[in-house]
Amino acid sequence: MTDTWIFPDWPAPPRVHAAVSTRLGPGLSAAPFERFNLGLRSGDSADAVGANRSALQQALALPASPRWLRQVHGINVAELGPLPSADEPQADAAVSRITGTVLSILTADCLPVLFCADDGREIAAAHAGWRGLAGGVLEATLTQLETSPARVLAWLGPCIGAASYEVGEEVRAAFVDCHAKASTCFVSTRPGHWRCDLVGLARQRLASAGLTQIHGGGFDTLADSRFYSYRRDGARSGRFASLIWLE
Repeated sequence: MTDTWIFPDWPAPPRVHAAVSTRLGPGLSAAPFERFNLGLRSGDSADAVGANRSALQQALALPASPRWLRQVHGINVAELGPLPSADEPQADAAVSRITGTVLSILTADCLPVLFCADDGREIAAAHAGWRGLAGGVLEATLTQLETSPARVLAWLGPCIGAASYEVGEEVRAAFVDCHAKASTCFVSTRPGHWRCDLVGLARQRLASAGLTQIHGGGFDTLADSRFYSYRRDGARSGRFASLIWLE
């Protein structure tokens, strides 16, 4: 791990590569996005974001341009190859089995989850905010993989931490009404409000789906100034990227 990049600490096969950007990368974004915003829909200059995305590819020696998604807090999963299309697919997760395809998830408090088969045959990436997580985006992603869940590794990237994430009763109900044990991931703060452990909820969902190799966690995007945070920075927050690709 460095201030500029985070490289997942997980026992992925040698041909699987992954990295997470921070706002401290070699970018051109001006205030309030300074300096390595990779999101086009946050109000930053399109020219700056384009330059930042090019710098991302060069700095990490990526085999191709990342495949960006139009994320909508849903559960759609796109199957992607390395060549970008004119339009970004509307999806909140992607899978690939093609060498050189760089999957990418943009976040600024939501949870990015990276997946790979234990034999390095396929990869996936998912965007799991509370709506997508409650709706089943992780389970939908696993369904699109050919590898059985017991042979899939998952890495949970930087997201808002439980100590920083207060939610209302509707968020708690979205999880607890379907899975009673989800109540252990909520701590009451005041009437109708709860601290929410997004990583804990994701771990529960993945374990219920059959995963035993679940890694990562331990970040807090709101408290850690290396990351963009929607809760801290508001609607003009930038976005950082979580990337995974096959060599």
